[in-house]
Amino acid sequence: MYGMYYSWWDPTYFLVIIGAVICLIASARVKSTFNKYAAYRSMSGMTGAQAAQRILNSAGIYDVRVQHISGNLTDHYNPANKTLNLSDSVYGSTSVAAVGVAAHECGHAIQHQKEYLPLKIRSALVPAANFGSALAWPIIVLGLFFTSNTGNLLIHIGILLFSLAVLFQLVTLPVEFDASARAVRILGETGILNSQELPYTKKVLGAAALTYVASAAAAILQLLRIILLFGERGNDRD
Repeated sequence: MYGMYYSWWDPTYFLVIIGAVICLIASARVKSTFNKYAAYRSMSGMTGAQAAQRILNSAGIYDVRVQHISGNLTDHYNPANKTLNLSDSVYGSTSVAAVGVAAHECGHAIQHQKEYLPLKIRSALVPAANFGSALAWPIIVLGLFFTSNTGNLLIHIGILLFSLAVLFQLVTLPVEFDASARAVRILGETGILNSQELPYTKKVLGAAALTYVASAAAAILQLLRIILLFGERGNDRD
């Protein structure tokens, strides 16, 4: 059984394939949904950048700079330098899709202002998650070259490190869901989008949320594969 796991092919590869397919489907859906509603011009005529600035100001946030970045759907809020970065397809677009994405990023800025606990936890996990995802596999592979006790310890450390990356993905979910909920509520309260336009934005943000669910699912499947491959190494060697 142990030899089967270390051949060029083993049954656990299906977990990786399933995770990759889930992520591809989610990515394709968010792109198609965004493109569909990018054709719907908002009645207010506000661009993504203008909507973002208005939302920030309405929330009493004046120290966050809205700026343009290149790329498609590369939008993000950077709490380190308090910049709200909007991509080519959002910054100057007047579509309901662009306004929705801009409002979502404003949701993160508002979370930062209000010290939203899941966001604080996610930010604190960033170094550990990056460290874990980068070193998990090298440490696990290194453990295969040592005798049982030392090797098992290294493998278990590698699994723990990868678990930190999975934890980061899980904590990301409530952060993203909350930002989307805030976006929809604020867009309605400020009148930037009317009652007919809000359902379109909900569909765009809902599709975007699925990409985070897919990433979390893929990470969990990868962790499960690592545990199946190496978690019982000591029992196999004894």
